[in-house]
Amino acid sequence: MPPSFVHRITKYDPADRDEHGHYCGAEDAVSDHGPVEAAYLAAVAAFAEASGVVRLQIREPGVTGVVHFGAEPPVDGHGLGRLFPPDLTGYHDGAEVSLPVALELVRAMLRDQGAWCRLEAGDAFTVHVGWDQYVYVGSALPCADAVARARELGLFPEPLTASPYAAESDEAEVAEPADEPFWTRVRTALASRRTLLLEETFVRNASRWHRLTPENLDEVRTGLGPRALLTVWPGLTPDVGAVLAALPEEGSVEFVWQAQDGTITHAIVDDSEYRELAAHVADARAASALPLHLDARHPLLCAVLPDSDGVVRARW
Repeated sequence: MPPSFVHRITKYDPADRDEHGHYCGAEDAVSDHGPVEAAYLAAVAAFAEASGVVRLQIREPGVTGVVHFGAEPPVDGHGLGRLFPPDLTGYHDGAEVSLPVALELVRAMLRDQGAWCRLEAGDAFTVHVGWDQYVYVGSALPCADAVARARELGLFPEPLTASPYAAESDEAEVAEPADEPFWTRVRTALASRRTLLLEETFVRNASRWHRLTPENLDEVRTGLGPRALLTVWPGLTPDVGAVLAALPEEGSVEFVWQAQDGTITHAIVDDSEYRELAAHVADARAASALPLHLDARHPLLCAVLPDSDGVVRARW
């Protein structure tokens, strides 16, 4: 059940909205990185404390992808550099963080630094950060004192029936678990193909790539991140020149290649970048070109890592 009491918290005075609810005042739609931002964080903290919440779960985490829509330019590390290591270990669906860390995640989202996630404490409390400094908090309790505190901070808490960023029950598109039957199908495919390409999406817009063989499958499987989306593709082609020659004359593709040291990298390239790409992958050991359009992407297998009890809780 979603929280019963939802408030939209903004720095925008409702008196400065038109008849359609659009803000027409002078406030900027970006964070001031200062006292107003601090007021937002203090307000979220007040609602969490009034809800009895000291820890929250990260849900549906993502980072900046090919296109960044934020009002501010993205930064290295997606604004997560002070919270998580460079490989983003600990930043995954279902990860539990303390309230201070959750507030720092809210700060990164207010600054449009590249990271976004929902923050949830079961049915007791939620925090969603939307466009243009709109923050939505939901609680199982009315939180009258927190509402008053937000007003004292110079913000405008307005009651809503629901957050526009609340997760929909039918939001998940991939529900198949990466369970033993799934891995049996992977082994069967390996038996005939000898190698496969595994795309491990551990947060939205961030993937790790693995060259699967019958010999390394168990080792790769052991190192996969919690609740990752797993997509199995045909193996990389050793004839890199042939892969380059077969690129479409127009449009964009996802080009995946294995360097001499064995690392696998990917990049989104369009037809204007093919010459530069060819020079960059001249010494690659193998490569593949994957279509970007969903209706043209046909992986061999796709599944989601379940939790230790076998239940898929990630909403991919």
